[in-house]
Amino acid sequence: MNNIARLSELLSDENHGALITSDVSRRYFCGFKSSAGVILVTKEQSYLIIDSRYYDKACERVTDCAVILMEDMRSQLMDLMIKHNIRKLSVENAYMTLREFEEYKEKLFYAELDNSSWLSDKISGMRVIKSRDEVELIIKAQRIAEAAFERLLERMRKGMTEKQVAALLNYYMMDCGADDLSFETIAASGINSASPHAVPTDKPLQDGEFLTLDFGAVVDGYHSDMTRTLVIGEPTPEMEELYNAVFYANLDGLKAIRADIGGKVVDSVARSTLQGWGGYDKYFGHGLGHGVGLEIHEAPTLSRKSTSMLHEGMIVTVEPGAYISGKYGVRIEDMVLVTENGCENLTITTKKLIRI
Repeated sequence: MNNIARLSELLSDENHGALITSDVSRRYFCGFKSSAGVILVTKEQSYLIIDSRYYDKACERVTDCAVILMEDMRSQLMDLMIKHNIRKLSVENAYMTLREFEEYKEKLFYAELDNSSWLSDKISGMRVIKSRDEVELIIKAQRIAEAAFERLLERMRKGMTEKQVAALLNYYMMDCGADDLSFETIAASGINSASPHAVPTDKPLQDGEFLTLDFGAVVDGYHSDMTRTLVIGEPTPEMEELYNAVFYANLDGLKAIRADIGGKVVDSVARSTLQGWGGYDKYFGHGLGHGVGLEIHEAPTLSRKSTSMLHEGMIVTVEPGAYISGKYGVRIEDMVLVTENGCENLTITTKKLIRI
């Protein structure tokens, strides 16, 4: 059963419809990338209304709903709602602005517009469990990122700037077949590595510094995400201890993952490992991980405040870190597929401390 048919089955009755307006949900339901258009889902029939820039390609590729050329989109929606007697229309409140909602409410007066979390929650629940096809696309994106990282290691040298390292890594990912980058690549060395979301600068790589690289590739809309921390030259004993603390926190977090365990529990396991290594948990300020798919950050979450339960088929990151302000930081991130009794690590790049 396709995704639109699955959503249609969740509608309460024949008079209930769903309006898909976000780019990411539109892609999930019709498998077609566009920056405009809406999907109307009803019990009887579903429709993609899309403008002339995408219409021809949509007619070729979209098979799960009727494709309509956009002229006056809200009037066209109204006509379809009258045709199917849609008296209640649920919208994506996670993506729709208040202004957009008021505009739809004014135009689509034929029906009650439901701006509760019902539709967004149902879509999130569908997307959080990945199909085999989705998993294969995420793995493909991950292999591209890893291949780019291996090429970077051959070229990276002391004296290169963070910006140059990030630019090379970005180029290699695209050259290896990525459709896009998952996010702005992080290349943070020395004192900058103490900031989890540092932006690459003109700072050159220097001996005795950590270099944290956080990056990912996109294939057919699906993202990958990984982090490796390297050292330029030789690390001090204190740096090695910090790296080992994060390394074992990553391993213990991976061991804790399985179906039907809470994200909060998994986070606490990795955090306890950091605490056991001399209290490094006080330098771990973010959550242990997040879901990955059509968006780089999506459900579920692994954190101290998480209410998520893990289920078979979810893909999550495991990325413990420790960041000592004014000195340096370490983060190691893998991406895994949750299984019934554990997880499958989709990241195959070594976690041994690499020296440049």
